[in-house]
Amino acid sequence: MSYDIPVAFHFAVDLGFGEPETRFQEVTGLALEVATEELREGGLNTYAYALPTGAKHGNLALKRGFTTSSELTEWCRKAVEEFTFEPRTVTVSLLDEEHQALAAWSCTRAYPVKWAVSDFKAQENGLVIESLELAYLALRRI
Repeated sequence: MSYDIPVAFHFAVDLGFGEPETRFQEVTGLALEVATEELREGGLNTYAYALPTGAKHGNLALKRGFTTSSELTEWCRKAVEEFTFEPRTVTVSLLDEEHQALAAWSCTRAYPVKWAVSDFKAQENGLVIESLELAYLALRRI
């Protein structure tokens, strides 16, 4: 039985604005971990119990080439400039060579918490990169 490990550069991000976005160059923050609380038993100093307290995750970070106007740009602008939040379900899909989803992750009730543009440097020949950070309620593999 052979198994091909999927490539990490073929993915799509569905932000609920119609067609999934395939122009992102980087997605980070798809991680969950169990938060723990340390409990020491009286008189025993050689160890401590790590008791699970719940799941925790960071923010979802997206990077793409700068665009002057899009529904995503307007959604971010409203959040950071007007403090108007419209939570959305964001789905990140890992795609195969036929553009079909191999795996997908859903971030529920996501909203922008940070938007940034890369530095402008006259001495470098680089692209302008737009970065977006989303907070979300829950991460689930679908």
